[in-house]
Amino acid sequence: MSDFKRYTVTAALPYANGPVHIGHLAGVYIPADIYVRYLKLKLKDNDIENPKVLFVCGTDEHGVPITIKAKQEGVKPQEIVDKYYNIIDSSFKKFRIEFDIFSRTTNETHKKTASDFFKKLYDNGNFIEILSNQYYDEEASQFLADRYITGTCPHCGNENAYGDQCEKCGTSLNATDLINPKSTISGNKPVLRDTKHWYLPLDKYEPFLREWILENHKEWKTNVYGQCKSWLDQGLQPRAVSRDLDWGIPLPIEGAEGKVLYVWFDAPIGYISATKEYFEKRGNPKDWEKYWKDKENKLVHFIGKDNIVFHCIVFPAMLKAHGDFILPDNVPANEFLNLEGDKISTSRNWAVWLHEYLEDFPGKEDVLRYVLCANAPETKDNDFTWKDFQARNNSELVGILGNFINRALMLTIKNFDSKVPELSNLTDVDKELIQVIKDSNKEISENIENFKFREALKAVMNLARAGNKYLTDTEPWKILKHDKERVGTILNLSLQICANLAIAMRPFMPFSSEKINGFLRIDNILNDPFNWNKLGTIDILKSGKEIRQGDFLFEKIEDTEIKKQLEKLAATKKTNESKSNIITPVKMDITYEDFSKLDIRSGKVLAAEKVAKTKKLMKLTIDTGIDTRTVVSGIAEYYEPEQVVGRQVSIIVNLQPKNLKGIDSHGMILMATDANGKLVFVSPTEDIKNGSEIK
Repeated sequence: MSDFKRYTVTAALPYANGPVHIGHLAGVYIPADIYVRYLKLKLKDNDIENPKVLFVCGTDEHGVPITIKAKQEGVKPQEIVDKYYNIIDSSFKKFRIEFDIFSRTTNETHKKTASDFFKKLYDNGNFIEILSNQYYDEEASQFLADRYITGTCPHCGNENAYGDQCEKCGTSLNATDLINPKSTISGNKPVLRDTKHWYLPLDKYEPFLREWILENHKEWKTNVYGQCKSWLDQGLQPRAVSRDLDWGIPLPIEGAEGKVLYVWFDAPIGYISATKEYFEKRGNPKDWEKYWKDKENKLVHFIGKDNIVFHCIVFPAMLKAHGDFILPDNVPANEFLNLEGDKISTSRNWAVWLHEYLEDFPGKEDVLRYVLCANAPETKDNDFTWKDFQARNNSELVGILGNFINRALMLTIKNFDSKVPELSNLTDVDKELIQVIKDSNKEISENIENFKFREALKAVMNLARAGNKYLTDTEPWKILKHDKERVGTILNLSLQICANLAIAMRPFMPFSSEKINGFLRIDNILNDPFNWNKLGTIDILKSGKEIRQGDFLFEKIEDTEIKKQLEKLAATKKTNESKSNIITPVKMDITYEDFSKLDIRSGKVLAAEKVAKTKKLMKLTIDTGIDTRTVVSGIAEYYEPEQVVGRQVSIIVNLQPKNLKGIDSHGMILMATDANGKLVFVSPTEDIKNGSEIK
């Protein structure tokens, strides 16, 4: 472990317009909690006044989605964020995600901190001012954020596209791209008006970021480093730090009435303000600076992959512009976790919500912690299934870990009057096991410190596997009558493994770790946070120490429990399908002359590749019979490139070219939506010559 005075560890601020789900846990909160628990044990940190490790989080409570949800529910935005702050905070506490401070961005400390941060950059001349056209609702007397504008997507014809993106074809949009735009507030057509905003010129910081990330942080996870390199290679552009909205932190300058800090600028400052709040509550308001300004402090951000750019490029540029703060040492972002083969979606209710899990599986917090860590999407997307959840619990937690603990305890209780037997006359088999125990500390520690939590957890389970194998190979029950001394040695070492597991499991499965403590009657020793260095030793339990019988560490999960969860998801899918089965109303009539302007031809896809940094876009090379051209289509969510090459398609060949993610797209292929919302090709039923007109 590197020699740092202290650590500031942040976990991405959950957005306060909904509860936390398993994707959030696997991506951010479980790995962050494991890392912090490990550090506190390793560094013997139990000082709340001057902690060596400070774990910071809170809810992100500004931005347009919250105002939209408030309007939908007919309440004020503050009521929305209050509701979800309480749900999220309660869920984290029950699940033992133990932040030192769980704050929120609507409190006064944060408002002042964010406001002062902006003012410092403003006074230093770090912003540029840009006058631009923005849609304005004359009836509502306000400028409209992108999500308050809907209209027809110019690419796929979806009439309910938002001003920033069409959720049907996945194309990123500007509000001015929409056909027939309308305000979601009044329903009226908005007008364009000039508005002034302040921008952070990220391009100015590009040389610094290239050196800091690409040269000095090659040790970052490949998925993080790769995404940063992709963004930097495309060139950075100025980014607005303000927007016209009535929910947020007002800009603290004259001439900026009706404007607030953009939520992307406001939210990461929440880490700093939460640290301030922590020390304000303890009467040491200046101590926060040690955790954000001291170069001997290590700053680590735990985030999901959708926040990589903000925490690796944008926030460091903000900190660099300010000049007083340290930069993150590492940003170990995870990828996305899918659910039963489909991406988690809050809008479609396709998720396993933490607060519902805690109700459905009481006492099984550690099962979910274990499964989400063992299956974590550390460098690529991964999938959670209820069958895998059940299998891992029953075969690994019950069959391996719980079984070993129970065997070691019961053999001791039954044959040695519940007392730890003496260790004597070690054999080669014993010495091999002792070496496995000793090696466990280094293996688990190094993997945690390198953010390889799956490997660290595997090492914990391998210790339990080694214990099970040791008992099976030595068969103490067979030699009990004629060599009780030998059996005593076997059970002593087995119980030492149990004690080691209690230590090793604490970052990963704190509830179960404490249960083992209770079985071994060593609560006062292992609850002492100074204990990590005892991991790997074989003298934690002294001979003669009394242990006790306890409940099973884990219990099997029955098929009926899994069936209930699958039925819940099936009902959700059915609801979503019924919504997608609603036939879109016929659009307004057009003339034959309008239709005749479309030149639709048959074509064949010659090549296909996904567009970098997008989920839905695919670049197609199409032989139209008249030429070979490039078309960008929003089909990557439903098809792999190899599934597309060779297909005959219907293509509109006389659309005005459109630049999408730096690629000029010349045309549009025709797609239909099936009952599941999947895009399917509109193709000729038999092969026809490329370039044939479709009439």
